[in-house]
Amino acid sequence: MRKVYIKQHNTPRKKAVSLFSYIFLTIGALLLFWSFYPIVSFEIYSRIFLKNALASPVSKDAVPSLSEANSVLGSFNIFSNNLRDYTKASVWFPNRPQGKSSLTQAVKEYSLSIPSLDIKDAKVVVGGEDLKASLVHYLPESMPGEYGNVAIFGHSTLPQLYNVKDYKTIFTYLPSLEKGDTIKVKVADVEYEYEVTNSFVVDPSEVSILEQTKDGSYLTLVTCVPPGTYWKRLVVKARLKLI
Repeated sequence: MRKVYIKQHNTPRKKAVSLFSYIFLTIGALLLFWSFYPIVSFEIYSRIFLKNALASPVSKDAVPSLSEANSVLGSFNIFSNNLRDYTKASVWFPNRPQGKSSLTQAVKEYSLSIPSLDIKDAKVVVGGEDLKASLVHYLPESMPGEYGNVAIFGHSTLPQLYNVKDYKTIFTYLPSLEKGDTIKVKVADVEYEYEVTNSFVVDPSEVSILEQTKDGSYLTLVTCVPPGTYWKRLVVKARLKLI
């Protein structure tokens, strides 16, 4: 006796379940792409454009020892990295606290503007701590306009969450700065103009970006990259324009 199997058509309920499953899968894939695209694209961009132009601040023959790096960075651990609150400046360099100095007493804050990024009069706190409330002039040993290196930290995040008025996202587009771009710093009634000279990406152990140099007046802007992560540091160097 021959048996014949007749395939039953899906019921409306099964069709609806199947349709919603595809919809949710599609939405999930789009969300993953939305989240990871900025990270992947930055990695590609940095390897092609930034790394090639990198004149490393630490030569391969003069890499700081682990103990020297830890004296500034603390015990950096990639597995515990995300447990830290990176909106606190002291977490970036936990074993190098910012001591009170005459600089912090004389000038407590000033403003920074980057016209090409539409950043205007962003507050910079000298020796500050809270990156949610301002940019931070870290380890102040010189002031803008003086000989030395002014290191300014700023928070960043995924481009989708960017808000130029939010200090938690203000440096998100710092990687787009190009050589020759202008950075303006206003201390009291005096405004200084710096010109971007180069940009590069370093590991958190390359601590020489904080070193003072006395051959000119330099500005060093620092944020975390790739966007939305704390894996590496983007460094933008600028030099005071001579009038």
